[in-house]
Parts: sequence; C-alpha cells; structure tokens
Amino acid sequence: MSGTTLRVVVADDEAMVRAGLRLLLDGEADLEVVGEAVDGEDAVRVVRDLRPDVVLMDVRMPRLNGLDAAREVLADVPGTQVVVLTTFDEDEVVDEALRRGVAGFLLKSSPPEAMLDAVRRAAAGQGVIDPSVVPGVIRRLGHAPAARRRAPELDLLTPRETDVLRLVGLGLSNAEIAADLYLGETTVKTHLGRVLDKLGLRDRARAIAWAHRSGLLEDDGTTPP
Repeated sequence: MSGTTLRVVVADDEAMVRAGLRLLLDGEADLEVVGEAVDGEDAVRVVRDLRPDVVLMDVRMPRLNGLDAAREVLADVPGTQVVVLTTFDEDEVVDEALRRGVAGFLLKSSPPEAMLDAVRRAAAGQGVIDPSVVPGVIRRLGHAPAARRRAPELDLLTPRETDVLRLVGLGLSNAEIAADLYLGETTVKTHLGRVLDKLGLRDRARAIAWAHRSGLLEDDGTTPP
C-alpha cells in the first residue's frame, strides 16, 4: 500500500467501462487511478511499470485474457492485488480466478460502493468475492472429493481460530462472525489473520476455498446454507 492513497490500474478493453471506473475511483479521496490498460498484455506491462496497489482486471480481453494476465501480474509483481471483473457469473471463470490466487472476484453489475469496498479490502489483503457467486463456490467446493478428507493443517489452529475459519467458509462476513461468536469485529480480524498466516493463505477468498477442501465443514455435519 502506497502511503494513504491507494494506486489503482484499470484494465478493460471497453473505453466506457474504463472511463466509468476511473470516474468512480478518482472521486474518492483515498483512491487514485494511475493507469489504464486496453488488453491483457497491456495490463501486464502497465502493472510492471507502475506497480499499483490494486488492478481491476476484466476477464475477457483481446491478446491475453484477464485470468492469464492476472497470473503473470501475481508472479511478477507480488505486491499488487488483482480484483477480477466480469459481466457473467460463470462457474469455470470463478473457480479458475480463485485458483490463480486473485484477491477478489466481482461482477460488473455490482453497486459502486461494493466496487470501492473491494479495492480497499483487496489492498488490505482481505480479499472479496461477489455475494452472488459465493453460494455456487460453496456448493461446488463442498461437493469436491477432497472435501471429504480432513486436512492435518487444521491441527495448527486453536479452537477459536477453527470456529472463525468454519464461518468464513460458510461465506459470513467479519461482522456476522463477530455476532455469531460473541466477539468484537477486531478480534475476528485478528483470528482470521492468524489463520491465514498459519495456513499460508493470502486472502479471504483462498480461505473460503481451503475451508471446503480441508473437510472442516464435514467435521460437525455443517452444511452450507
């Protein structure tokens, strides 16, 4: 994170989308669009040159698609967080984006406040998944064969950290987890941070996926809502 202003690159092949995102982001005192890219190859070059805090990356772009561009960015500029944007909720796109290690996945139809929140949360290393796609992610990962086997890494967690990870895996926000466990929201953030550190996960999106692969939700018969 660069000082008090978050530096953002917008990558989209549609000029109107780039203009709209720039107008939205530059209207915030703590956000600044420092560059734009018109395709995936351009996005990789711009990010390498400018090293922003966050890049908003469209999925469908010419020359190099957004997912492949995200992979290159994350490998070459690890300090930059990638939030993937797309028009459609496609299962394979969502799953592949999470496998690539992006910090967030949003639909372009998301409200402006959600887009702004995603940029800030991604920069803070929290990660974000569009609420509309979370049930699908949970359903698919919950049915994956790997979810039947309990990961030994769960033994690294304290009982409270395990509780927090379980609720994160069910798609609850920090505020909802705090209410469910009768904790302060700051305490939940602390527990989640320790979970990420112990399991070597970079953000909340990866924690959701890991929770389901680990078999944690099968331990007590918990099923996604």
